[in-house]
Amino acid sequence: MKPEIVVVRPYMPRIIAALEQDFVLHRLWQAEDKTALLEQARAARGIATTGDAGADAALMDALPALEIVACMGVGVDAIDVAHARGRGVAVTYTPDVLNDEVANTAVALLLAVTRRICDGDRYVREGRWLKAPMALTRSVVGRRCGILGLGRIGKAIAGRVEALGGEVLYHARNEQPDQPYRYYADLVELARDSDFLIVITPGGAATRNLVTREVLDALGPEGTLINVARGSVVDEPALVAALSEGRLGAAGLDVFADEPHVPEALLAMENVVLQPHVGSGTEETRGRMCGLVVDNLRAHFAGKPLITPVP
Repeated sequence: MKPEIVVVRPYMPRIIAALEQDFVLHRLWQAEDKTALLEQARAARGIATTGDAGADAALMDALPALEIVACMGVGVDAIDVAHARGRGVAVTYTPDVLNDEVANTAVALLLAVTRRICDGDRYVREGRWLKAPMALTRSVVGRRCGILGLGRIGKAIAGRVEALGGEVLYHARNEQPDQPYRYYADLVELARDSDFLIVITPGGAATRNLVTREVLDALGPEGTLINVARGSVVDEPALVAALSEGRLGAAGLDVFADEPHVPEALLAMENVVLQPHVGSGTEETRGRMCGLVVDNLRAHFAGKPLITPVP
């Protein structure tokens, strides 16, 4: 008999089809009455979810037979991992397969802001180029880029920044002596010495509002903040105020504190480039991420070692 699993959010159709081969699916996202669906799914032994949807303690406790939570995403701050472990429930995620695309998105935002790519597009479309050349933009070459979080994706970003001619600095929980970049134990000092600050640290309580007003002020009126991590890592009201008051020069944001809601003030700012949390959002990468969810579930129920358990 196929194991039952609760699917929290819709996956790509081909991934749903793959899951249906091995599992009985309870589609939570389609349920008008989620409580009733979970009551029907009490025999479910797995949860398939996403990084943003997560799985809280209440969802897990609604499923007394639960054995595994398989997450499509590298961020697991929306999953109550401690509660899962307390119940003996395994948790998996999808690291590595999304590194390149998130790094590409970070650098794309950096270039979009510094070279004013979106402004240039509007400049041509609105016919302003017919009247006068566009104002000069700023370069990444020879400038300092601070990276907040030098994990897998942070290292991928660092390599791309170097390829653009920038100098890499970083702040993380611990120094990594095997890395060639200058380490800063103090985030404010890193911001003060950086022209750009790219945020790629995990979300969750430990990093909530880690980028404070003091950090933003240290980055300064010529500085640029790029966030491809979690909206919770940046003090969003402080960010809006710093941009509005000219204490911060510009920002490129793929994530926000209350997605999909974006502070209205940001929508009117020409020195800000906004994206709808699409850091890993390519067909190819999302396909690999979803496939890893399926593979982890199959491994678990076949009694094999998990492919990518959360460490």
